[in-house]
Amino acid sequence: MSYRALVIDDERISRRIIHTFLREEPAIEVVGEAANGTEAVLQILQLRPDLVFLDVQMPELDGFEVLHEIWPYHQPFVVFTTAFDQYALRAFEVSATDYLLKPFDRLRFQQAVERVKQHLAARSSAESSLTLQALLTEVGPPTPTFLQRILLKVQRRLFFVKTADILYFEADRNYISVHTATKNHLIYQSLTQLEPQLAPLDFTRINRSCIVGLNHIAELETYFNGEYLVKMNNGETLKWTRNYRDNLASFHGLPR
Repeated sequence: MSYRALVIDDERISRRIIHTFLREEPAIEVVGEAANGTEAVLQILQLRPDLVFLDVQMPELDGFEVLHEIWPYHQPFVVFTTAFDQYALRAFEVSATDYLLKPFDRLRFQQAVERVKQHLAARSSAESSLTLQALLTEVGPPTPTFLQRILLKVQRRLFFVKTADILYFEADRNYISVHTATKNHLIYQSLTQLEPQLAPLDFTRINRSCIVGLNHIAELETYFNGEYLVKMNNGETLKWTRNYRDNLASFHGLPR
């Protein structure tokens, strides 16, 4: 089984050391990293890793403040990595899986990873049992859950915007531009990662670079080669390309 890890530390050399050690752990995939507390919160809530290697003293938010922000929404296993031993008691009070005191060697790191893998395996087994029990007792298929809010960062502030208020998402290299009626914001994520988290009755992909909020479409106009011009409630016009036309047809009965 493969697990997803996030490396959070304001020192590049520390992040590099953890990356190097994790190359010897085929069961763990590093899915991202962050160099400050605010970016850490964004990355954790967007990538939802199984495991976080977390520094304590960082700019903007420290490690404990990061956990305070994410805990209501996602609870990964946490290994603290710090040069200060005075935080150890507090770390275990917030249920840290391990506490690595810098500079730590490869053996000590491997011990921490092994402990985390044991916890992850136990949790996976428990979740499998609960899933089986639910399948045996549930009548009908489970109801899927989709994002109701998106976490955004503006300067040093973190805030949420309701997905119902989002007109469309547009790919911008390694980021997504989130378009609302009043402002645009960037989040560090790909459309491929985001799309399965959005309710398919509210959002759909209209071209390679854009996912649109169906409730914010004012008008569709036929265009060339089986494409459509999508006129949004705010006056913007987007293009629904031929390759994604079936997405619209499945909801609105338009010709394929």
